[in-house]
Amino acid sequence: MSAVLKLARPDILALQPYQHAAWEPSLDRLHANEMPWRPDGDPTAAGLNRYPEPQPAELIEHLAQLYGVDPQQVLAGRGSDEGIDLVVRAFCRAGQDSVLICPPTFGMYKVCARIQGADVIEVPLRKDQGFALDTEAILAACATAERPVKVLFLCSPNNPTGNLLDRQAIERLCEELTERAIVVVDEAYVEFARNCPSLSSALARFDNLVVLRTLSKAYALAGARCGALLAHPDIVRLLARVITPYALSTHTVEAVLSLTDAAHVAAAQARIDTLLTERARLAERLAALPLIRQVWPSDANFILVDCTDADRVLSAAVDAGLIIRDPRSQPGLASCVRISVGTPEQNERLLEGIARAAGAAT
Repeated sequence: MSAVLKLARPDILALQPYQHAAWEPSLDRLHANEMPWRPDGDPTAAGLNRYPEPQPAELIEHLAQLYGVDPQQVLAGRGSDEGIDLVVRAFCRAGQDSVLICPPTFGMYKVCARIQGADVIEVPLRKDQGFALDTEAILAACATAERPVKVLFLCSPNNPTGNLLDRQAIERLCEELTERAIVVVDEAYVEFARNCPSLSSALARFDNLVVLRTLSKAYALAGARCGALLAHPDIVRLLARVITPYALSTHTVEAVLSLTDAAHVAAAQARIDTLLTERARLAERLAALPLIRQVWPSDANFILVDCTDADRVLSAAVDAGLIIRDPRSQPGLASCVRISVGTPEQNERLLEGIARAAGAAT
């Protein structure tokens, strides 16, 4: 057993997981209380009358190949959100442990911690340094926390700021927090960062590192709800004790296997290339508009924009038949909006709408 499991909740380590119906596809199933006939119109290969295979072997092998890791390092779940929730539940004791986050960042880290009853410690990103990690402040907070920090969440590229976090800083945190905390790196947007290798290549060096990947963004499968948690095999086995036995539906499994084959991966890369071209065009055009104070550099499929009048920009988007994100409740983003890069036509509509709103304001 890896030393990293000493960080886990003792009751989870001792947990007797749910014993799902044995998976024996060569035998006719009379052991799971399923309906023996398929429903009319069932389009699936496996049959919707049957429970899906827990952690399907074919899917795990496929995701391992897609992300360049060993199958024993992969846990499949419903997007990245399930991985976030599982880590918090397995490592944080209610009322006794803490989660550390670096705002402004993805809101689910705090939500999952609060649901679990864990404290939330916040060490803001350095806005004056392009929303960089404050590594020393993170380490100081971990050292002085009244309730021990068991999980550190980092998002790279970060949502909603769009910037990559410094890899050397992340690796230093993994090193310094060995046997003290799990370091979770959420790479939901990493495919949109040019020439940026995944932190999953560091899994062999840091048994406290967890990397989250999702098919929702780059592979256009947000509706399928499938992601992968990549980690030391001991962490994967631990979290497999906690995850629901049939987390991924038959529809999801078959869609993922079909829509992330070699041809679809190539098509996804072509779409990413187009989106990155649009991201650069959109950023350049936005920066020239009177209602825009600053366009932050982005390594994601969205752009953070500081506005002179955020309300007017948000209204201009609606008037153009579009909706963009209002992140102003987050620290350091009091006058910002977040814009997902759309199709060329959608981006042009947004630019024209903001330009019209600027003209009306003068």
